Amino acid sequence: MKRLIVLSALFLAASTGFALADADVGRSEYTVACAGCHGESGLGDGPFAGLLNIAVPGLTGLTQANDGEFPFLKTLMIVDGRTGIRGHGGPMPIWGDRYEASAVEQGDVYGAELIVRGRLLSLVEYLETIQQ
Repeated sequence: MKRLIVLSALFLAASTGFALADADVGRSEYTVACAGCHGESGLGDGPFAGLLNIAVPGLTGLTQANDGEFPFLKTLMIVDGRTGIRGHGGPMPIWGDRYEASAVEQGDVYGAELIVRGRLLSLVEYLETIQQ
């Protein structure tokens, strides 16, 4: 029980500091993982968009397309890809798998999953901030 209390206190302290940097983390994740296709502004006009054989969607109208509510969980599942929902019918990279491959080097299997979830959550939270 004592260990649980200590871990909870550490988590709360860390999450407070992480929240301050979260926007920057999400923006960085977007720049590295998404902007190449979806564009810096999220309008689907990234430098690689013209090289693909599918239309790259803009990401700034997700809230508008969902009756004014940002589809956080659906967006998270599409970006993650490991949940069985494939973005764009399949051609979008599965970032959950890619993040996990690099995160295993930073931590064991359980630590890697926490790192992956943190990166994905930061990315989706950033996407919510660019909605028009």
